[in-house]
Amino acid sequence: MTTSADKPRLDPATLRDLTQDGEGPRLLDVRTPGEFRTAHIPGSYNVPLDTLREHRAELLHHLDEDVVLICRSGARAAQAEQSLAEAGLPNLRVLDGGVMAWETASGPLTRGPERWDLERQIRLVAGTLVLVSGIAGLFLPGLHLIGTAVGAGLAVAALTNTCAMGMLLAKLPYNRGPRAGIDTVVAALRDAS
Repeated sequence: MTTSADKPRLDPATLRDLTQDGEGPRLLDVRTPGEFRTAHIPGSYNVPLDTLREHRAELLHHLDEDVVLICRSGARAAQAEQSLAEAGLPNLRVLDGGVMAWETASGPLTRGPERWDLERQIRLVAGTLVLVSGIAGLFLPGLHLIGTAVGAGLAVAALTNTCAMGMLLAKLPYNRGPRAGIDTVVAALRDAS
């Protein structure tokens, strides 16, 4: 039996070929609702990574066809793939390079109001914390250690391919916005079947 881990990632050109006739795999975008509203692949469903992890058993019953997982660059989609594969869904692929690669390959996107993606927000928060703690550390000894902690957190994030700061920022209202609840997502998946 072939598992999703055995399958290579799906490149944008192949995904475009698979979706051109209106049929093809189910597209699940695991980015935040804010990122999804900014730009998403037409026909994709927004199921943020934390929602997917929490409700994967419910989603499992409505994903009997091939599923392509999408995020900004592929990292969150790979985490979603692991979570769904552990729940028993074998028909998973990850869009290699995510929405960034899709856009670079001139794939069509549905665009909404521009918002900062999660990775950009992480860079802003981490950089600001390091800058402020470094300057404040000149006047208040010990505050420079905040920058050290941020650096350690970024190193751990790189080594584990997870990001605690990103998970926290994803919960902010700016990133949540109005989104479809799991019942709405499940109903849309059921209706599309």
